[in-house]
Amino acid sequence: MPLAPKHRALFLANATVLITHQIDAAYWHEWELFHIPGGNQVNLLLNLPIIALVLYAQAQVARGTGTSALLFYKLMPCLGALTVAIHGLFFALGHDAFTQPVSLGLLACTAVLSCLQLTALRGQQPG
Repeated sequence: MPLAPKHRALFLANATVLITHQIDAAYWHEWELFHIPGGNQVNLLLNLPIIALVLYAQAQVARGTGTSALLFYKLMPCLGALTVAIHGLFFALGHDAFTQPVSLGLLACTAVLSCLQLTALRGQQPG
């Protein structure tokens, strides 16, 4: 199934929001929430492969054809759902990180864009 321009736009929007969330995570010292030994330094190193994967996925989706494009397209809403679920757990446990309006907005946009990405595939024919 070739990816339409709407698919590429949704992917780019979701990737942008998720990468911006990672910038916000530095403000909130997310490594402390995850109890990452080595603090910010290790957190930065852990983000290198994640961001590289997102950028590589963007290149595959931008091509818009083939199985890898569809696979990487579906990766982004999975990352989005994981991000929202983890932060939902943090909120439920009473953590006060990510509570500023834009931080919450990024998480809300991630949830919405992830759902939109998946529903945009409905009715598409594989191939």
